[in-house]
Amino acid sequence: MPKITYVDADGTEHPVDAKTGVSLMETAIANNIDGIEAECGGSCMCATCHCFIEGDWSAKLPAMESEEDEMLGFAAEERRDSSRLSCQIKVTDDMEGMVVHLPAEQN
Repeated sequence: MPKITYVDADGTEHPVDAKTGVSLMETAIANNIDGIEAECGGSCMCATCHCFIEGDWSAKLPAMESEEDEMLGFAAEERRDSSRLSCQIKVTDDMEGMVVHLPAEQN
C-alpha cells in the first residue's frame, strides 16, 4: 500500500495508506479526508473531487481524458496546470510518497 498525503487548503497534512486499484477520490472518502465531496460518486459527472497533484507526480499520471478536462471547467476553485479530478486517478504502487493538495472549496 503506497503512502499518499492529502493536504488541506490550510496546510494540514493527512498521510494515508492507499489501496492500489481504487481512485484517489475513493481513498480520500475511505479515510475521512474533508475537501473531497464526490457528489457524483466518481463517474466524472461533477468537479467536486477536484485536486492538485504536486510536483513531478502530474507527469507520471495517465493522460487526462477529454471528459475530465471538460469537467474541470466547472470546478469551484480556479483550475491550475496541476488540476485533476481525483476520481479519475487510480492508485498504483508507484504512487508511494505522492502529495495531493485539496482546494479551499468544491462547490
